[in-house]
Amino acid sequence: MKFMKLGSKPDTFEADGEFVKYAVSDLDSDVTINVGEVTFHLHKFPLLSKSNRMQRLVCQANEDKTDEITMFDISCQANEDKTDEITILNIPGGHDAFEICAKFCYGMTVTLSPANITAVRCAAEYLEMTEDVDCGNLIYKSEVFLNSAMFRSWKDSIIVLQTTKSLLPWSEDLKLVSRCIDAVSAKILVNPETVTWSYTHNRKFSGPDKIVEYHRESVVPKDWWVEDVCELEIDMFKQVMSIVKSSGRMNNGVIAEALRYYVARWLPESMESLTSEASLNKHLVETVVFLLPRVNRKMSYSTCSFLLKLLKVAILVGADETVKEDLIENVSLKLHEASVKDLLRHEVDLVHRIVDQFMADEKRVSEDDRYKEFVLGNGILLSVGRLIDAYLAHNSNLTLSSFIELSELIPESARPIHDGLYKAIDTFLKEHPELTKSEKKRLSGLMDVRKLTTEASTHAAQNERLPLRVVVQVLYFEQLRANHSPVGSVATSSQSLTPVEKTEEVKDEEATTKKVELSKKSRGSKSTRSGGGAQLMPSRSRRIFEKIWPGKRESSNKSSEVSSGSSQSPPAKSTSSSSRRRRHSIS
Repeated sequence: MKFMKLGSKPDTFEADGEFVKYAVSDLDSDVTINVGEVTFHLHKFPLLSKSNRMQRLVCQANEDKTDEITMFDISCQANEDKTDEITILNIPGGHDAFEICAKFCYGMTVTLSPANITAVRCAAEYLEMTEDVDCGNLIYKSEVFLNSAMFRSWKDSIIVLQTTKSLLPWSEDLKLVSRCIDAVSAKILVNPETVTWSYTHNRKFSGPDKIVEYHRESVVPKDWWVEDVCELEIDMFKQVMSIVKSSGRMNNGVIAEALRYYVARWLPESMESLTSEASLNKHLVETVVFLLPRVNRKMSYSTCSFLLKLLKVAILVGADETVKEDLIENVSLKLHEASVKDLLRHEVDLVHRIVDQFMADEKRVSEDDRYKEFVLGNGILLSVGRLIDAYLAHNSNLTLSSFIELSELIPESARPIHDGLYKAIDTFLKEHPELTKSEKKRLSGLMDVRKLTTEASTHAAQNERLPLRVVVQVLYFEQLRANHSPVGSVATSSQSLTPVEKTEEVKDEEATTKKVELSKKSRGSKSTRSGGGAQLMPSRSRRIFEKIWPGKRESSNKSSEVSSGSSQSPPAKSTSSSSRRRRHSIS
């Protein structure tokens, strides 16, 4: 931080209480100036020798036969009852800036710094401390300090820019705002290899901010400027970022990172804080969305999680509808990158809308693009399918209709395996035991038991929450797997069996046909007779299976008796009669 000292005389301003100040001198003060709540007892000559405005004010006071001049700062109001006082409204910088200007008039030592230079420059302009009054006046000295030090320093130019906000429109009319913005943006756009000044860099939020000094051996990161610029107020930040973005010389990924950091820096986490300052936060969100870099209107450089956070805030603070629509569209394009935690922050209706938008975009993809995605793994559609299944399993606030509607948005191609959907259905049944039989049937109908893995099928076969018909279907396909049925046979059977929606008559016919085929296969397989199939099923599943296909148990029992005949001792009567029949047959 740089400073500039002006004047050589010692500072003889003293205070008499909190609101009265005077210049110590052998001569009595001959003019009283009120600046807001502070009264200055000063001398005319030093002030008149530096300020055109003071000359006019003193002349006017002499005509009114008074030595009292009143200046009101920004926060004060004129007193209409005091007709013998000169009232001046809105002196920039208030009494602090006026005191520095007054000391300069006396030739006392004053120090210009990044914190006060804007106020001093504006106050000097207000007091008309120009070169035609005195050579080397305060306006000239302030401009020298700004141009030679402030605008050339990275940290100081940002501090000066921050101070201009409270001094509008004076700072804008004097082009202090635009010159600071130009200085800051010019340094942002330099080659990082040429950066030789200190900057704040703490990208990992791993501790307090630290000042990184330049070292010739160190590598300056491309985003070295982000933390310092993010200290600016939103309107100043927007102006700086607009210049950086329009230049085309800054990487879009770095710009997106700067915007993400700004949101993390200034947006509060709690809903109460967001809504209590809704107007300010609304302006912030709308500005950030406007600044986000895009490729063909797509926010390609922002993560889905970040966009979902912006969307949440935009809804809470009542942002413009076009902003919310823009975010929804871009979230849908990146939905495969989202996490369940991201989606759980939002209402189910909004999630439904996002998924619907995603599916509409998927349908517009050309066949060539679809083929390329398939060759590369088509991970996007599968990822969204897994994401929505996990969302359904973790959202305890879903109604039956919203669960079904959201599930049905996902096409079959996005669910080659239904384990995730089964888990979501089982979770919903567990949390809603009050569902009727028809509601359970409707819910279970979303799932295709043919697409369950062996592990999920084993769990479903023992699941007492599932409708009986679904359990029967699960057991049937498990039996086919246990008998090592050929893939073609399983596929053929699977095509003829529709999940829960089939009528009872059709199901009974199919069950009978399958039972006969299954019994034939069972009789022809020694491995099955000795220990496979239903004997390996859990007790509840086996009981259900035996009730549905009782002939299977009889067949299995007979087979077991024949296979175990050599090891068991049958009754003597049966043996003798059997021997007689055998001997008769031989003879």
